[in-house]
Amino acid sequence: MKRMGAGIIGCGSIFGVHADAVKKSGIAELTAVADIRESAAKEAAARYACDFYTDYREMLKDPRIQAVHICTPHHLHASMAIDALKAGKHVLTEKPVAISLREADEMARTARDSGKHLAVCFQNRFNPTSVKAKEVIDSGMLGKIKGIKGIVTWYRNETYYTENGWRGDRDKAGGGVLINQALHTLDLMQWFGGEVERIKGHADARCFGGMIEVEDTAEATIYFKNGARGILYATVCFTDNSPVVIEIHCEKGLLTIWEGELHITRNGERELLACDEMASGEKAYWGLSHEKLIKHFYECLLNDAADYIKVPNAAVSIEMVMGIYESSANGCEYIFRGA
Repeated sequence: MKRMGAGIIGCGSIFGVHADAVKKSGIAELTAVADIRESAAKEAAARYACDFYTDYREMLKDPRIQAVHICTPHHLHASMAIDALKAGKHVLTEKPVAISLREADEMARTARDSGKHLAVCFQNRFNPTSVKAKEVIDSGMLGKIKGIKGIVTWYRNETYYTENGWRGDRDKAGGGVLINQALHTLDLMQWFGGEVERIKGHADARCFGGMIEVEDTAEATIYFKNGARGILYATVCFTDNSPVVIEIHCEKGLLTIWEGELHITRNGERELLACDEMASGEKAYWGLSHEKLIKHFYECLLNDAADYIKVPNAAVSIEMVMGIYESSANGCEYIFRGA
């Protein structure tokens, strides 16, 4: 079988994860990369034996490429995805899908009008712990969800913001800890909990207030349409990268995801249900589910199927983030669109 041609825009920290996953997919092959930094593009191309471009628009003209991965700073996701779709390419974009609901809506419209596939990389939904938790929730064996707790306490230093200045720039990053570190947790909370009705929260810069425009700490209370209530706490002001904690409190028991394990507690007894496959190295918390998501994306392209994470669903977490910002600014609850 001839492999699909893939292109990756952005040769930064997440690039290698996508490039390796493409190579391992057995369905696609990396045809070209693009980065405005010629040295980064050249190095990536040499490493993966492919072509390189310093202007992604030129790469979009390459007829060998059927799908494009977007691995660039947040503020570029929407415009690059739209350009790629209009050029006749399928698109997989890293999170966040966009930095505003307006951008996300435009991306969804462009995908629909172009007839091309546009998927969002929320790889944690492919973690064995997440898959099993969703299966248990949907089965009804624990009854209705009463509450969901998400805790993200990580460490970032000044260098994290200074070496990539866009991370502390509100117009380029779209936000801080919420959109960068806690977005996967917010996505899982809404995926498990169902439709969100309203949210109230607070965002603040506690450790880096003098050097960044975005928040390093945030908390929120989330109200779901089904009556469940969620709480979120996220910060990069801790002194270590602690494991993310997600607890799902149901009528007949408790599900807990922590340190790559899913446990169920009911009738006073605790049982291990699933374990995640963890990556090694500095970014171990990324896990190995990028490979699963990316292979699944190409399987969908092969079968012209749309069984991937679409923009409207991915945009729920963006609305949660924007809702917390609005609530923090005015002290009122944010009511979700369609609620």
